[in-house]
Amino acid sequence: MTARPYVLLSAATSVDGYLDDTSPERLLLSNAEDFDRVDEVRASCDAILIGATTMRKDNPRLLVNSGERRAKRLAEGRPEYPLKVTVTASGDLDAELKFWHFGDQKLVFTVDSAIDKVKATLAGLADVVSVGPELDWELVLDELGRRGVGRLMVEGGGTLHTQLMAQNLADEVHLAVAPLLVGQADAPKFLAAADYPGGSTSRMRLLEASAIGDVVLLRYAPKERG
Repeated sequence: MTARPYVLLSAATSVDGYLDDTSPERLLLSNAEDFDRVDEVRASCDAILIGATTMRKDNPRLLVNSGERRAKRLAEGRPEYPLKVTVTASGDLDAELKFWHFGDQKLVFTVDSAIDKVKATLAGLADVVSVGPELDWELVLDELGRRGVGRLMVEGGGTLHTQLMAQNLADEVHLAVAPLLVGQADAPKFLAAADYPGGSTSRMRLLEASAIGDVVLLRYAPKERG
């Protein structure tokens, strides 16, 4: 049986747990030093995953920005950029977004009812795979493992983070906490209400807590609950 990838959830939040505010512009929570750390983590991964909602809202290129890190990947026999992955149950994707036009290979996971729509929209911009009548994260991870993805970085949004944490599929969490308060009920949060493994008294193992300028990086091992 092919091994599933190591799943790393990466997010920057305000002190009150928000990923963004409700303004049209993206709220920059990290500082320059932390953005560079994220770039280093991206370079270490075989694939980077974001949800379709995050893609539509932020329109990211989702690249390894450092030329030195890209050169190191090539020297190691890896592609210059990690595989870029998204998931969509609705099939509502926009072929004009930056995600499709920068970097190397792209992969979309969808469901049976939307696969024809996604293929027609993207017209060869990405490989498109259905995992059945409903989005099944275990099948997504199985397929990524078959494609040689050993390390997967998930950069959001909150719906993906919540689903993977609730299904106990995340191996590691990187949470950069910025000294900001959002306080807007309609703003997106890192995690939503869910039936998390072990319940509210189950403590994750802390791997690291470090200051990066005015941001604090917390690394946890979600599967190691006690």
